[in-house]
Amino acid sequence: MAITIDLSGQVVLVTGGTKGVGRGIAQRLADAGAGVAVCSRTEPDELPAGWTWFGVDLRDGDAAWAMVDQVVERMGRLDVLVNNAGGAPPADSTTATPRFTERIIALNLFAAIFCSQRANHWMQQQETGGSIVNIGSVSGQRPTPQTAAYGAAKAGLVNFTQTTAVEWAPKVRVNHVTAGMVRTEQSHLFYGDEDGIAQVGSTVPLGRIADPEDIGDACVFLSSTLAKYVSGANLAVHGGGEPPPYLDVSAL
Repeated sequence: MAITIDLSGQVVLVTGGTKGVGRGIAQRLADAGAGVAVCSRTEPDELPAGWTWFGVDLRDGDAAWAMVDQVVERMGRLDVLVNNAGGAPPADSTTATPRFTERIIALNLFAAIFCSQRANHWMQQQETGGSIVNIGSVSGQRPTPQTAAYGAAKAGLVNFTQTTAVEWAPKVRVNHVTAGMVRTEQSHLFYGDEDGIAQVGSTVPLGRIADPEDIGDACVFLSSTLAKYVSGANLAVHGGGEPPPYLDVSAL
């Protein structure tokens, strides 16, 4: 029997799903047949037909809970939550202001916690339960200068995933995707022009940085019944990781 992934009839919510990595994730879930809800602070200029947008600042816990409730009210259920919203501009770890640090932690950790809490509330009431996928970063698992608060938040997200996978089982599965470098509309801010992006990609064992859809494919798998015995996992989607620097100067 051929293996297929069909999410028809399921409702998925992708936070930060209007652009970048989130847009790629939402698109792949839609390609698998799911009904798609996305949320962001500002309304996008356009979305694919059939997608439903919700406006919210996820750093506000009450607003995040209310948004998840609105998704269930409007779409009838919630089967999959992908906590993708996040990001951080580079900032000196010594001089970053308390306000800046608070906002980075809130967006990259608290927002996922808030949304997961409320999603779990509804998923526990569904016969089929649900799946939560948290999008992390390699920055949460190795030093990344100028993103100390972001890395700390993403490290915390791994533990939150593992803890809730135990606490919310067996109805709700919770997993984590460790994303490597991903090409988005803001790649030039980090990697430069096309030549710079290509040079950065050449340092990855698989020869390129990821496309948003690569992260989306991992989310489709973790959302599906093919992953029905997968919970508390940390799936690295980073093209093989980063070769150790000593290889550049060794005789190997």
